[in-house]
Amino acid sequence: MNLNHKTFGQGDPIVILHGLFGTLDNWQTLGKQLAENHTVYLVDQRNHGRSPHHDDIDYPSMAEDLLYFLESNWMFKSHIIGHSMGGKTAMQFALMHPDMVDKLVVIDIAPKKYPPGHQEIFDALRSLDLKKLGDRSEADEQLQEKIPDNGVRQFLLKGLTRDKKGHYRWKMNLESLYRNYDNLLAPPEASEPYEGEALFIRGGNSPYVQDEDLGLIYDWFPNARVETVDGAGHWVHVDAGRELLELIRGFVD
Repeated sequence: MNLNHKTFGQGDPIVILHGLFGTLDNWQTLGKQLAENHTVYLVDQRNHGRSPHHDDIDYPSMAEDLLYFLESNWMFKSHIIGHSMGGKTAMQFALMHPDMVDKLVVIDIAPKKYPPGHQEIFDALRSLDLKKLGDRSEADEQLQEKIPDNGVRQFLLKGLTRDKKGHYRWKMNLESLYRNYDNLLAPPEASEPYEGEALFIRGGNSPYVQDEDLGLIYDWFPNARVETVDGAGHWVHVDAGRELLELIRGFVD
């Protein structure tokens, strides 16, 4: 699968992977900052952004998409950075293809199975009648009841685009994500640990990586370091962009 991407800068490569419902655009600010010393590839994962749609989605398949992307761009080793779902893809790739990872950065996700937490979002997005939408403000208004957080709504509405006839559609493959949601909650699959260098960064106000998860991180990534960004929630790059940049630069540069 040919993944859509944007490239910035020159130097040792870095690939950045977004989270569920996201796109590469969510990481442009950090990507351009890291591009001062690196060639940075921002990637849309399958069923997201402008990358191809597929009926199936799970972490082994997304790791193989990433392998094809690296090989197609003549990269035989790269730093891999992933947030949330993208962090699980990054972990899966490192566990499957350790020799192709320079350093691994995982942002606010652990290698574990998570309980469902996006049902209201799925319900809200799937309930929109896209054919009747006149503009984004109508979509925003319809989503308010089930998604009261304005920041979350605006993040999701970035996924709306118009087709050639002017009708709204989702960039993401919403139905595939909905059908395969259990696969996205699952942990990465592996038979042995990743022995390379790894940096796990968690938001101090985020529930995604708890103290009790640290043992599991070290089991699968024995050379990992875990850093906590105080005051940041799950979207660490939004809440504490400067601190996140400093941590990543200190690790990969």
